[in-house]
Amino acid sequence: MQLHLQKVPARNGRLWIRHGFKIFQRQPLAFSGLFGLVLLVTTLLGALPVVGLTLGLMTIPLCSLGFMLATHLALQRKMPNVGVFIAPLRLTPQRRNQQLILCGSFALLMVGLLVVGDLIDGEVARQLMDLMKSGADAEAIAPLATDPRIIWGSLLRVGGFALLSVPYWHAPALVHWGGQNAPQALFSSTLALWRNKGAFALNALLWSALVLAISGSISLVFGLLGLMQVAPVVLLVCMLTLATVFYVSLYFSFVDCFMFGAPPGLLDDDKA
Repeated sequence: MQLHLQKVPARNGRLWIRHGFKIFQRQPLAFSGLFGLVLLVTTLLGALPVVGLTLGLMTIPLCSLGFMLATHLALQRKMPNVGVFIAPLRLTPQRRNQQLILCGSFALLMVGLLVVGDLIDGEVARQLMDLMKSGADAEAIAPLATDPRIIWGSLLRVGGFALLSVPYWHAPALVHWGGQNAPQALFSSTLALWRNKGAFALNALLWSALVLAISGSISLVFGLLGLMQVAPVVLLVCMLTLATVFYVSLYFSFVDCFMFGAPPGLLDDDKA
């Protein structure tokens, strides 16, 4: 299928979130079930010795594509199911192999990033965890918690993951729908995010604002009610729901950037 990279207004970053919520409302149980399955599978894989972490990381590109396929089905008034995670591997052998290359390369780069981060702050982090488990007071914990190695290690992981996400953001979808090979898909994804950096920056800021607003509201409301013991449970449910909607919204950033398969008017009905 022919894809056409286009530049979109920065305000479209807001529309992707809005459409994500709209489509999530059509099939909330189905989407929540898919996200719960993803968490279960990655947890089980992560528990495996030696290769568990790598296998768990390999599922991330396929999961993002799976949710795009699920959103595509929901737009057609169809019920998303677990088959969306298998569908990308059932196409031609060439496309399946390219998806596996994306999954494998992403996992290896992430493992490398985590290893470097552990070299920077691993010793300090382990000491900090031991102190916290032993119930040490704040005065004993503070020097380790503010150690520059902890800060630099955290910045490396967060910044490295953000940079790594750019080429892999649309790459699985470009292989699946566009038939591109892995290197071409990584380049096209990077180019799409760069050309539409305004929309993606606004999208990221709005998601961050949503998380902060909901977290603060829950703490305030349950604090006033004297039910702070319930707040963590409610917060967890809200954060899992937001994470699910985020994955649902990925489809709209893709169709908006590449003019693929968007229902007529779907990305225009809020622009007036």
